[in-house]
Amino acid sequence: PEGGILYDFGKETFGYLTLKNLSGKGIIDIYYGESPEEAKDKAYCETLDKLQLEAGQVTDLAIRQTSPLSGIENEYTLENSKAFRYVYITHEPGVQIGEVSMQYEYLPEEYRGTFRCNDEELNRIWEVGAYTMHLTTREFFIDGIKRDRWVWSGDAIQSYLMNYYLFFDSESVKRTIWLLRGKDPVTSHSNTIMDYTFYWFLSVYDYYLYSGDRQFVNQLYPRMQTMMDYVLGRTNKNGMVEGMSGDWVFVDWADGYLDKKGELSFEQVLFCRSLETMALCAGLVGDRTNQQKYEKLAATLKAKLETTFWNASKQALVHNSINGVQSDAVTRYANMFSVFFNYLTPEKQQAIKHSVLLNDSILKITTPYMRFYELEALCALGEQETVMQEMKAYWGGMLKEGATSFWEKYNPEESGTQHLSMYGRPYGKSLCHAWGASPIYLLGKYYLGVKPVKEGYKEFSITPVLGGLKWMEGSVPTPNGNIHIHMDRKMIKVRATEGKGYLTIKSRRQPKANIGTVEKIDENTWRLWIDTPEERIVSGLKY
Repeated sequence: PEGGILYDFGKETFGYLTLKNLSGKGIIDIYYGESPEEAKDKAYCETLDKLQLEAGQVTDLAIRQTSPLSGIENEYTLENSKAFRYVYITHEPGVQIGEVSMQYEYLPEEYRGTFRCNDEELNRIWEVGAYTMHLTTREFFIDGIKRDRWVWSGDAIQSYLMNYYLFFDSESVKRTIWLLRGKDPVTSHSNTIMDYTFYWFLSVYDYYLYSGDRQFVNQLYPRMQTMMDYVLGRTNKNGMVEGMSGDWVFVDWADGYLDKKGELSFEQVLFCRSLETMALCAGLVGDRTNQQKYEKLAATLKAKLETTFWNASKQALVHNSINGVQSDAVTRYANMFSVFFNYLTPEKQQAIKHSVLLNDSILKITTPYMRFYELEALCALGEQETVMQEMKAYWGGMLKEGATSFWEKYNPEESGTQHLSMYGRPYGKSLCHAWGASPIYLLGKYYLGVKPVKEGYKEFSITPVLGGLKWMEGSVPTPNGNIHIHMDRKMIKVRATEGKGYLTIKSRRQPKANIGTVEKIDENTWRLWIDTPEERIVSGLKY
């Protein structure tokens, strides 16, 4: 089009463009795009390159570096990597270009986690999620590959969790946690964002639970203390956190007004969990004095959550409180976190399910970032069938729009080029964003149903849920093995090569097992102890 050539590399990718059989003299302009519209828009595409070809050598005009053409094919590979699916190239009349290709750059990872089922759309969602994770797993877990390529704590904690169900790459987790913490003294929140500091604390204990790596907690604990000292030094007279000068109170990118003033219930829930995490880690390193201190602070704050934010008429935690006065606004954030943190009674959790999570009049979430937690809360409340439909509608919606990796944000009500814009820029949105890959985590933890109960999978829990599927199978990696599950409506097969734990089964009649005894633990709920690597076959299920 318009005197140039548009190259389609077939899917979102990352690396270095290579031009072959170059000859002549003149300027070469290269425009990159995650969409054809972006690549063809010379004025507004997010990334571009400009080269000057002359006398058998190329000058990259962006970095003022000149290199000779190489090899018998007179080729040139650009010095800087880019994210793209499409590349649009124009050049002056005196230039000839033969082939255009690219050098793909990636971190070598083994796909240890797997998932397959009878629903091909869901299989595609898992595959694209896994590819999205791989593209954004580099020296560190980065947010997206096109724009800032930076390490953000809120993005990273989700990458770690997805990683535990896909690669189980502990080294990248540790590198990223160290990078986000930085050096002492602490002079700001993580990424300057209050909520991201709390995610950083949470991620440390998550890592310990999945990996069993106590040495890492020992190494990091002094930096955890100084980070928490910083937070405690910025609390108000109620022992709660509020945004202060220099703080970015983020919460989420929302398609509506989010009040960031006063005491936000969401921030207090995360703060409370961070204090609990500090107490757990203090216990791990044998710091009994501070363990008691953090336990007391956490218990005091937790006791204030309901009295400050619970609204009986709304059957929900309100969004914020200003000068001791509850606001009228109800948002999803604090409510869903309080569910999977078990901060409220089972009755109030069920109330939240209906008054908030399944209530379309509450401000909807349009980022995969917070959909991650919203759908996790629904899964924790046993709503796997609802979540399955949501996954298919939301992530399947991106696939229907042509996505080959998952996006930073997706609003199903938008159309066409509206899907490409963000931050006031026509192509500002990242179409390959780590937090878009959350089905990897949800399918592993809440459908295959595998999670660690004790550190490093010394003891595990397996509670598979079909969620409307006819059958599913997959593997969840553990530090030194894996847990493989196959389930249909009549039978469950489990093989665990590491650790021991319970398989929990829902059935209206008592199932039979080839090894061990199935015992009843509740109405229509049974369990089987697994402590050897032989495959367990549980048959005779009835729903």
